[in-house]
Amino acid sequence: MNAVMYGAGNIGRGFITQLFSESGYRTTFIDVVDAVVDALNEKGEYPLYITGENGYEETTVKNVRAVNGRDVEAVADAIAEADIMATAVGVNVLRFIAGPIAAGVRKRRELGRGPLNIIVCENKIDANTYLRGLISEHLSEEEREYLFSYVGFVEASIGRMVPATPAGIKEKQPLAVCVEPYCLLPVDRAAFKGEIPEIRNMIPFAPFEFYIERKLYMHNMSHAVCAYLGALAGYEYVWQAAGDPRVRYITLGALMQSAAALSISHGVDIGQLIDHAFDLLRRYDNKLLGDRLSRVGADTKRKLSPLDRLPGALKRAKSCGLPYGYISAGVAAGLLFAPEGDTSSLEVSEFAKENGVAAALAKYSDITDPADVERISAIYSALSSDTEKALGLIIKEKL
Repeated sequence: MNAVMYGAGNIGRGFITQLFSESGYRTTFIDVVDAVVDALNEKGEYPLYITGENGYEETTVKNVRAVNGRDVEAVADAIAEADIMATAVGVNVLRFIAGPIAAGVRKRRELGRGPLNIIVCENKIDANTYLRGLISEHLSEEEREYLFSYVGFVEASIGRMVPATPAGIKEKQPLAVCVEPYCLLPVDRAAFKGEIPEIRNMIPFAPFEFYIERKLYMHNMSHAVCAYLGALAGYEYVWQAAGDPRVRYITLGALMQSAAALSISHGVDIGQLIDHAFDLLRRYDNKLLGDRLSRVGADTKRKLSPLDRLPGALKRAKSCGLPYGYISAGVAAGLLFAPEGDTSSLEVSEFAKENGVAAALAKYSDITDPADVERISAIYSALSSDTEKALGLIIKEKL
């Protein structure tokens, strides 16, 4: 069986291809980094370091090769022969790979090949629909009919954390990837064409909106709350911030508020969401991941946008008539997040500083309710003047 992994980065090598390999597939990577392509072809395998409490567990992902993404004919050949495919290139890169994928779809049609399912592992809601639209622009009317009938664009929820590989490991083994033990892949059951393939740890689920929102409004949201408050408290890594009882308490409070909202919105048992919340906090404690707050919190212009992790979670809880004060604290802390070199976050923090919190919330988050603005403004002022005191007050107020 043949698999295609478009993108040989952290998610491609550190997550999806591990599952393909352990499910019996021979995986062809498509990437444009010559050194990575050459190394994959030379070795035919690469090491995976799974972090644990007492060190790394090393495993090997085997039966892999690679083609250069600039060689459209080679890309098309690989896609034409694929039994399953996935993308993990970053949302901004999808428009550049749409043409080569279209060439592969065209070749499959010419060869009379059956259904192909593409697992879309991109950090964007409805990324599957977006990618299908980009590809269709490169096809004729008849080819579009084939695309819509035979190619499934399957949205995935990527929960595995794959931070940068430590320099010491990377120097010895350039292809190595370090990952956390969590290795489940929820996907949209309704999006498949033909039979759903048997892939280890893949969880087909419908309706899939629940998993997408659980990832965004629990995992992504709480990760951001932990990062923004942790940065204000002077920490560098997620595990340090999560280990501060004050930051942990507020992060857990935000998780509970979002969990309650998702339980009501999707009719899901609150117990399983509470279990998920505590599991997330346990995963944030993983020192070997070495996840920096500057990475987790980066790009607040996107992360504080109206329906993203923090404002979206706030609005969902509000719409359910539930408390959302701890989520509001995360929004306030996000407005203060300004690591060097992060132009997006620097833009947001400077705007809030110069124009006020109300203007920043309206501009970046579409939060305009006077009561919400007043609360977030008060927390912002407290955090900016005395973070230590503010963290205690946030807990004491029982938001």
